[in-house]
Amino acid sequence: MKEDFLRPPRTTAEWAADALRLIGVLGMIMAALRLQATDAGIAALALPALMLPRMLGMRAWFDVLACVVVLAATWSNIFELYTAIRHWDLLMHFAGTAVLAVIAAVVLDRCRIAAVTGRDVPRRAPLVLLPLIALALSAVWEMIEWFGAEYISDAIHVGYRDTIGDMILGGIGGVVAGVLLTRASVERRDAAHRDLAASDLVGG
Repeated sequence: MKEDFLRPPRTTAEWAADALRLIGVLGMIMAALRLQATDAGIAALALPALMLPRMLGMRAWFDVLACVVVLAATWSNIFELYTAIRHWDLLMHFAGTAVLAVIAAVVLDRCRIAAVTGRDVPRRAPLVLLPLIALALSAVWEMIEWFGAEYISDAIHVGYRDTIGDMILGGIGGVVAGVLLTRASVERRDAAHRDLAASDLVGG
């Protein structure tokens, strides 16, 4: 992971992905200095998702896609677009969960917890595993939202219909992510199938 993270950008897409990561870091600093603490927390929460595609050596096109989606979801929350634009939250849950499910699948594959791609893995495996991963991520996110609404700020809106709708769109995003992994590789050839130790994920 260290080698992939420190690898200099070589293509226009790789430069673009790194620029988006820089925007994410600068945005978090700006939010910490000028916005509310909850906004700064949301911006900070996005940073791992922005960094992981580079750390995992994922292909530049997916790296750019992931950064765009993560930044859009993050700042839509800060600028309250979810309440201003009808169904915007559903679109973000669909796209965001799809992207995060792919990243999580690569992590699980590298850690040898669940094989998602590779010669010995059935091609249909992502069609089953990615929706499951997406639903799990959706459930965790809804728990975070509930905790925030209950103990941090009443400005966070949660409700039964909202929760179920978000999880349904997250699950659909997982299905689309599964189809994507059956048709395209999201890992660079020189980074694919590189095993991860648990310490790699925490910088040990």
